[in-house]
Amino acid sequence: MQLQERLRALAREQLLGMRRGIEKESLRSQPDGRLALTPHPAALGSALAHPHITTDFSESQLELITGVHASAEACLEELTRIHQFVTRAIGDELMWAASMPCGLPAEQDIPIGRYGTSNVGRAKTVYRNGLAWRYGRRMQTISGIHYNWSMPGLGNDEYFALIRNFRRHGWLLFYLFGASPAVCSSFVAGREHPLQELQPGTLYLPHATSLRMGRLGYQSEAQSSLAVSCNDLQTYGATLQRGLTQVHPAYQKVGVREPGALGDGPETYRQLSTTLLQIENEFYGKIRPKRTIGPGERPLHALRERGVEYVEVRLMDLDPFAPVGITLPVMRFLEVFLLHCLLCDSPPDTPEEIACVSRNQECVAERGRETGLRMGCGAQLVDLHAWGEQLLAGCEPVAAALDAALGGHAYGEAHAQQLAVIRDPARTPSARVLIEMRRSYRGSYTDFVLDLSRRHRETLGKLELPREVEERFASMAGESLAAQKQIEAADTVPFEDYRRKYLAVERLGN
Repeated sequence: MQLQERLRALAREQLLGMRRGIEKESLRSQPDGRLALTPHPAALGSALAHPHITTDFSESQLELITGVHASAEACLEELTRIHQFVTRAIGDELMWAASMPCGLPAEQDIPIGRYGTSNVGRAKTVYRNGLAWRYGRRMQTISGIHYNWSMPGLGNDEYFALIRNFRRHGWLLFYLFGASPAVCSSFVAGREHPLQELQPGTLYLPHATSLRMGRLGYQSEAQSSLAVSCNDLQTYGATLQRGLTQVHPAYQKVGVREPGALGDGPETYRQLSTTLLQIENEFYGKIRPKRTIGPGERPLHALRERGVEYVEVRLMDLDPFAPVGITLPVMRFLEVFLLHCLLCDSPPDTPEEIACVSRNQECVAERGRETGLRMGCGAQLVDLHAWGEQLLAGCEPVAAALDAALGGHAYGEAHAQQLAVIRDPARTPSARVLIEMRRSYRGSYTDFVLDLSRRHRETLGKLELPREVEERFASMAGESLAAQKQIEAADTVPFEDYRRKYLAVERLGN
């Protein structure tokens, strides 16, 4: 069945039933563009228990989480409200507007997230200790947007078909939305790297789209050995379980605990385990199948027991030109692209294809705007722009169907914008970043992002924040602090017993 037929077979209620949510990471920076080293602000509540405002890897790295929404507009509105509240609560600190970090201190001085004295809170910190040992703290300060999407009427097979096509064609999103071609030199201090100097303190690659998603970003040679197949839930689960149970020699050398450590505080642990993945969240997929979990439940168990509930798109850079890191047209195009991936033929993946997909993504991340760039497509090498136009041609009827179902022309306009971008590399966010840096900031990455971060704070500060919204967020902050105390008071077992029980293989399901 061809795409058009599958599109016609979709019920209007399915398109109207699409749901989306956003998780957005942002570093807190000092007014001069250096990383803020202050604790998570008490005015924002508990990073452990707040439903919308938490931290990612670092104590300095905010993670803002929307609820699930029936429209892109409502989702963006909530994300904006959260930003408004946070902006008012962090004083003269800034929310860093770009994915690649601000000025970083020495590796050991980047603060790891703290979540209190409960076992679950300690486990979150120990997990981050493990990430620091495995990948380094600097890499973990990279920020991005995670876009969560679902549609009613889809089963596991349909979601995994979508995921396979998304992996095949996700390089297009690197090209269209990658916005991290440059970085502060502090990010690679003391490391070998392929970057060129644009000016003292700023490094870049001239044709890069997303350093965040290239070899300097969220990559793991250890994880690449998994070659995770997405042909079905059973295969995916078995591969993930192997990563969660197979001891990795390099991590075994690190050990679980500090040598000779006494007590069971988070500072005495180096990592949760010596397996290739400590927990499911450590798997760095560009898109992941997800299922809401219950208290204490393992994500893989939830996925196996109740199936895929939604997909999590993880490859989006922050848009440094947007006050909240993403815009409505981009959200709409993402939904068009996801539907296109769902409706197109999706043959099973193979180890050879998985390796080719990885090469393509790395190529576009680091060289995407290079003239004449060709990539692997099956047994052939194809021109990036020709392949991109072909994919966008397939997206056009999807955008039209969404407009017909929802009314208006917003999805078609979002698609048209990206068609213009594929035809003109100068329109890409990565090109715009370099053009603006050179034109207005003497090629300085820090000056460029710092100025945008200040402007966004000013823009958000001028937006009206209704009193009831501000009071609701203040109330949530207080309630989350009280909830953390209750969680801490309810603990009855030593942390080591909790750790062992949580990581027990039988809790992964089958």
